[in-house]
Amino acid sequence: MNKVTPLLPESNYIQLSELMLSLTTALDMTEGQPPEHCIRCCWIGMHIGEKIGLSESELHDLYFTLLLKDTGCSSNAARICELYLADDQEFKRNFKTVGTSLSSVINFVIRNTGKNKNWLTRITKTIDILKNGDSYAQELIETRCSRGADIARELRFNENVALGVHSLDEHWDGSGRPENLAQQNIPLNSRIALLAQVIDVFQFEHNFETALNEANERSGSWFDPTLVSAINEIAKDNEFSTALTSSNIIDKVMALAPAKASILIDDDYLDCIVFAFGKIIDSKSPFTSGHSERVAFFTDLIAIEMGVSEEERKWLKRAALLHDVGKLGVSNTILDKPGKLDDDEWLSVQQHAQFTKDILSQITPFKNLSNMAGSHHEKLDGTGYPNKLSAESIVLSTRIITTADIFDAITAERPYRGAVPVPKTLDIMSENLNTAIDPECFEALKRALDKLPEELTTLDSAV
Repeated sequence: MNKVTPLLPESNYIQLSELMLSLTTALDMTEGQPPEHCIRCCWIGMHIGEKIGLSESELHDLYFTLLLKDTGCSSNAARICELYLADDQEFKRNFKTVGTSLSSVINFVIRNTGKNKNWLTRITKTIDILKNGDSYAQELIETRCSRGADIARELRFNENVALGVHSLDEHWDGSGRPENLAQQNIPLNSRIALLAQVIDVFQFEHNFETALNEANERSGSWFDPTLVSAINEIAKDNEFSTALTSSNIIDKVMALAPAKASILIDDDYLDCIVFAFGKIIDSKSPFTSGHSERVAFFTDLIAIEMGVSEEERKWLKRAALLHDVGKLGVSNTILDKPGKLDDDEWLSVQQHAQFTKDILSQITPFKNLSNMAGSHHEKLDGTGYPNKLSAESIVLSTRIITTADIFDAITAERPYRGAVPVPKTLDIMSENLNTAIDPECFEALKRALDKLPEELTTLDSAV
C-alpha cells in the first residue's frame, strides 16, 4: 500500500484556525452559498468585534462562531425538499435574499414551492405552506440550530461558540427563532454573525452599498442598532469592502485569527474534527445516517486484515470518514429520489466525487487524501467516475475504501429499496470482482466479518 503522507511532512502540525477555515468550503456548499461565504462572514464579523472592543478571548469565540455558523445546515436539507418540494440548496440560497415584509415571504413561498411540479401539486403544497408555514419554519430552524450547536461542542468549542451558533436566527426585536429571544438576551456572537451573514449575502448578490442599506433598514428589527452603527463606521474604510471581493480573502481572515485560535492540533483532536464533519456529511440525507462512520469502521477492518500499519490506518479512516463530503454539494431532490435518476441527475451525483477531491485538496493535512477519498467510485475496469481511472491508477487505499463503501451502501436502506442482508450483499459483491471491487479487499472484508463477535447481530451495533 502506498504510504499515507503524515499530517505536514516538514513541520508535522496544523493550526486549528487553518483547518476550520478550509472546511468551511463544505458548509458553503450545503447552504447553496458561493465559495468562501463563511470566510467573508468571518472577515465582516471580526471587524465588528474589534470595533466594539471585544477582548482577545471574546474574539476567539466570535471567530469560530462565524466559521461554524452553518454546521447544522445539512440536518434540515432533506426536510426542506419534503416540505417545499424544492431543491434544498436553491431554496436556502434564495431565501436569504428575501425581504422582511410578509408580502416578500409570501411571494417567495409561491415562487419557490414545487417549482418543477404540476400546477395542482404546486397549488396544494403552497396552500399547505401558507397555512402551516410558521410551524414548519420553527421546525427547520430548531433542527439546524440545535444540531449546529451540538457539532460545535463535539468540535470541543465552548458554550459561547455553541450558543452563538444556536441563536444565529434570533432577531433583535424578538421575532426570530428558535426561542424568540430579544435584544441583550441574544448572545452577542449570534447578533454579529447574523448581521455579517446578511451583509455578505447581499453584497455578493448585489453590491456592498446595497448590503449596507439592507443592514440599516433592518436595524432595530433584525439587528442590534449598536452593531449596525459599528458596520457603518467600518464601511468608511474602502479597503474593508474591497477585501470581500479579493482573491486572497482566506489569507486576510487567517491573519485576523486571535493567537488562541492558532493552537496546534494533535492526532486525537484531528480525529475528533474529522468524525464531527463525518456527522455533518451523513446528516444531509436520512438514508446516509451513520454511513461515513460505518465505512470508516469497515475500512479499518479490511486494512487490518491486509496488514496495513497503524499509522497508515489512521489516515485511511480519516479519508473514509470524509469520502462523501462532496455530497454536501448535491441536492436532496436527487440524493433522496425514490425513482430512477435521469441523465442530468446522475451527472450531478457523479460530481460529488470530484467535489470531495476539490474540498480535501484545499486542506493542508488532507491534500494527499483527496485522490484516495475522491476516487472511491472509480472502477478497476476503467468505467468509474469522476476520472475513469485505470486499475493501475487506483491505489490500494482507495480500493479498500471502495470495498467498504459498496458493502455499506448495499446493506443500508436506500430511497428506492430496503436494506439487503449481509449474505446476499456478499453474493452481489462477488459478481463485481475485478470490475468495481478488488478481490483481495473483498476476501479481507469477508475474513473481517467472520471475526465479528456473534452477539453483534446488526452492522450498526458492530460499529
